[in-house]
Amino acid sequence: MNTTILRKSVLGIAGLAFAGGVFAGPVTEAHAAPAVDAKAVAVVQADKGKLIPHGVQGKQSHIDLGDEQTKNVKAIIAATKKSGMDERAAVVAIATSLQESKLENLGHLGARNDHDSQGLFQQRPSSGWGTVEQITDPEYSTMAFLKGLKQVDGWKDMPLTKAAQTVQVSAYPDHYAQWEKQAADLVAKHWNS
Repeated sequence: MNTTILRKSVLGIAGLAFAGGVFAGPVTEAHAAPAVDAKAVAVVQADKGKLIPHGVQGKQSHIDLGDEQTKNVKAIIAATKKSGMDERAAVVAIATSLQESKLENLGHLGARNDHDSQGLFQQRPSSGWGTVEQITDPEYSTMAFLKGLKQVDGWKDMPLTKAAQTVQVSAYPDHYAQWEKQAADLVAKHWNS
């Protein structure tokens, strides 16, 4: 087919589509899209910018949370507020806990344990994080994590995975990034609840 005929055909079809839209008139109210509250959209976008200021890195993971995990999310948020830190700190903490324990307050796992790591953040008594009783207390372990985060110069300007890794010193430093979206969603949902 010659290009002039092809171009005329495409332009003719586009013209018919435009004319059809113009002559069909406005969409009736019964078929119109539901109205969107512009203020609500702006607030959600502003919060997401605050919660994920650097955008997410790589493929994101997601798990469904049970009651105990949701309780731990709320405990992390409460400890973050108590420490005087903001929503972004809660996102970093929750993403870290999602990676380390899937938000489960794990005790010693025997042979499956990474050394003596325990709790939401898989902190180690032998590394100075606290006693077993302390690091398996969600408030204490979160406060310990946040204390470490506060000591990281410029943590707010870092990608989440770098800030978390600086505190945690994990063998898998890039794995924290995959939880950023879910952590931000959880903070958005529970920060004011």
